[in-house]
Amino acid sequence: MYLPHQRGALHDLPATPADYDAVLTAVDDIGDTSLGLTSLLALAWQRGKDPRLPEAVARSLAFHLRERVYTEDNPGYPNLRIRNSGLPYARYVLETGAHPIGDWPSTVWALLQTVNILDAAEGLVADEQRAELVELARGYWRRLTEATFFNPQEAGNQAIGCVVGGLMLAPHLPSEEGQSVRSRAIALYVEKIRAHRVNDRGAALPPEHGGAYDNNYGPISLSFLAQAHRISGEEIFAEDGEALARYIDARLTNGGYDNGGPRYSEQHSAFESVLGLRYFGHRIGADLGRYRGDSRWARHAAGPDGGIDGHFAWMLVWQIQDTTPWHRTPSTEPLRHQLRAGTVSVAFDGRMTPSLVEAAGTYYLPAAVNRQHGFGPVVDGFLLCRPMGEVRVRDIRTDGLAAKLVTKPVVGRDHVLRHVRSLYVTDGATLWVTVAVERLDGTPYLLAGLPYATDDGERVRRTAEPGGVAAAGPLRLTHPGSAGVDHFDARSEVTQEQAAFALAADPRGYGNPDEGWRHLVSSTALEVEPAPGAPEGLSVFAVRYGGVDAGFTPVFEETQEGLLVCTEGFTAVIGEAAGDVNGEPELTMSGC
Repeated sequence: MYLPHQRGALHDLPATPADYDAVLTAVDDIGDTSLGLTSLLALAWQRGKDPRLPEAVARSLAFHLRERVYTEDNPGYPNLRIRNSGLPYARYVLETGAHPIGDWPSTVWALLQTVNILDAAEGLVADEQRAELVELARGYWRRLTEATFFNPQEAGNQAIGCVVGGLMLAPHLPSEEGQSVRSRAIALYVEKIRAHRVNDRGAALPPEHGGAYDNNYGPISLSFLAQAHRISGEEIFAEDGEALARYIDARLTNGGYDNGGPRYSEQHSAFESVLGLRYFGHRIGADLGRYRGDSRWARHAAGPDGGIDGHFAWMLVWQIQDTTPWHRTPSTEPLRHQLRAGTVSVAFDGRMTPSLVEAAGTYYLPAAVNRQHGFGPVVDGFLLCRPMGEVRVRDIRTDGLAAKLVTKPVVGRDHVLRHVRSLYVTDGATLWVTVAVERLDGTPYLLAGLPYATDDGERVRRTAEPGGVAAAGPLRLTHPGSAGVDHFDARSEVTQEQAAFALAADPRGYGNPDEGWRHLVSSTALEVEPAPGAPEGLSVFAVRYGGVDAGFTPVFEETQEGLLVCTEGFTAVIGEAAGDVNGEPELTMSGC
């Protein structure tokens, strides 16, 4: 079973001028958003001056101006500030009163299609039609910023798109009015978007449908920030785009897999993300193009039947116009919320608990036990991964190894404060994890992940099997003993996305799957018992993901400097939990 929306890396899309010209040649003046198709026809004329195109553009524009501009308020629309304004807008559904909630973003898209045509209008669009388009764009802008509440769906991508529309409209207006629109667009960004950013993993992010990040819409926001910077030169868009790009780089596995978001847990955009990932990947020196897109629409908005989608045509226009090359090598900058080398990667959440582990081609999600989710020691049914104090991190790269030591204070049911020291080491092919904590009574074990998916070239498929995992203590793969939507068995055909929406407040697609997933009671899980031979007073767990088939028999010894860990791949000394004189973790490493 393949995950339908996790397919090829976006930097592998064809992107030569000939490829783009072939896409534009296939455009006809029809589509779900006719003005979007018109903008592609206009771009094709601008690039090749095909003498057949001016008549098609004129006909297509006339159709839109005659049939697709609405000025009477849509019955049931809840976000008006001024009733019966007479200002134009675009409908999400053409039938009057049918699903009017989508009219705001549809009007943003219509504004963007309009300004794209205005940018290409010289020598193509007759003066009378051009004047109508300018007036239409002015009306769309006023509808979005005066007659309705701004950003009513709390969707950062839609809101930033509106700002881009204002920035692109400004040069087509008389000087004073244009400057006023530009200033208003930037003010809206600062006051309505930037001031309401949400923090996650140390980054300030534009909220997406009420959440900090959505792996479908987040990269689209990045594309809007790229376009905003391209056309305005305002440094604020570059700063915020780079922050979002670094966040994406940190959460994204080496293989480009990701999941999570308040709307779509595993669905990915495709060509809509290319501009932002390419533009900001180049700026920050990271291979963001590894992001896996939905390749059913990845080929520049072309569907499986060859038809061109006009809905997001504005992004295809900008993607073609921008010539930034892909940056294809990983960033060498250590990231607090990521460990990555070769084909191994670990993404950490805000609590520095792994949110996604990739090793030997297998992707592991945090497992669930007794409604608690994560990676970490479990004792008496309680998962010790929620920090009770500052989480400290130390990164080291040496002798072909990359390592991250995370020291986390935790409290269990007994209210005793303990320090969990988790060491993650990789040589680019194998991931070793060692977890040490003050002695745990009873029958503790390490919750070591939920095997969920595996890399299969250009596709990601479901799995319930770990990818060659070994442990120093007894290792077992368990599955939920109970049935129901709140118990996730990786052997079933239900995807994480489907399970998350089933647990959400609104399973039809408007609920938050991240919140739904947090209601999960139990899941398939790797469980590792304590390693034999641990020093007195410590419970030590050790697991190896991937690597050679040889036995895994690490040695642990308490030394004056700290806990000595010896494996077939490295030797490390994990300092005392108290850290150095500044309380920071101490770690020394060498190869074997």
